[in-house]
Amino acid sequence: MIYGIGTDICDIRRIRASLEKHGERFAQKVLSDNELKTYRARSERWPERGVRYVATRFSAKEAFSKAIGMGMRMPMTWRLCEVAKLPSGQPTIVLHGVLKEWFEAKGLSAHVSVSDESDYATSYVVVETHTA
Repeated sequence: MIYGIGTDICDIRRIRASLEKHGERFAQKVLSDNELKTYRARSERWPERGVRYVATRFSAKEAFSKAIGMGMRMPMTWRLCEVAKLPSGQPTIVLHGVLKEWFEAKGLSAHVSVSDESDYATSYVVVETHTA
């Protein structure tokens, strides 16, 4: 059964401006430790790939927060929600700490899709409940 649906569109130019203004502090606020490693590696090879990476993660986390009906308030935080990839390349939500405990206690699972184009990143999240 569907627990919630969330969608988000993010202006990549806004993310770029935040990174230019605040440097890596902005990325550290939004990304988990694993995501930060990927961001740094992508930015090193091609800075625009790093910007797009932050934008897609930002968008996916916003969509996830909407799907669980919380917005950005505890237990939902930027760093406790991670967007990872399965071996197939499919994006997946990985949760940590109190957010993971809350999510599992409710018997929830999440499905996420992310995409980006020249100026925008977009995400769609469906959260399902498996309890009666």
